[in-house]
Amino acid sequence: MEVRTRFAPSPTGYLHIGGARTALFNWLYARHMGGKFILRIEDTDAQRSTDEATQQILDAMTWLGLDWDEGPFYQTQRIDIYRELIDKLVAEGKAYWCECSVEELEAKREVAQAEKRKFVYDGAAWCASRARARASPASTT
Repeated sequence: MEVRTRFAPSPTGYLHIGGARTALFNWLYARHMGGKFILRIEDTDAQRSTDEATQQILDAMTWLGLDWDEGPFYQTQRIDIYRELIDKLVAEGKAYWCECSVEELEAKREVAQAEKRKFVYDGAAWCASRARARASPASTT
């Protein structure tokens, strides 16, 4: 089995020491195991991602000697691939759409915090999704 590691920075600023460390560890492991080191740029935060930050990350990786075997792959250029796979997983009942609002999730988080317990998602969207699927005459799940 081929080892494949990846580093996936967000181009919202400079490559920081923690990111460089993560890249180094993944690069070293891939090289040690005779595997591949993949660079994926997490550019889905359209408001904060910049071309300048992307270039700075690429330059920093090169300066550090961390060459990649595949990529860089840009997440925004792969959206159609992800949508196709998401649709397949949903159709197979292996995934579901969450329609919970940020406010609903935050309220649940606050309740957990007030009760001094760790917030764990309660599966409300999964339950609603399954109920809709059972109610739909075209359902195959």
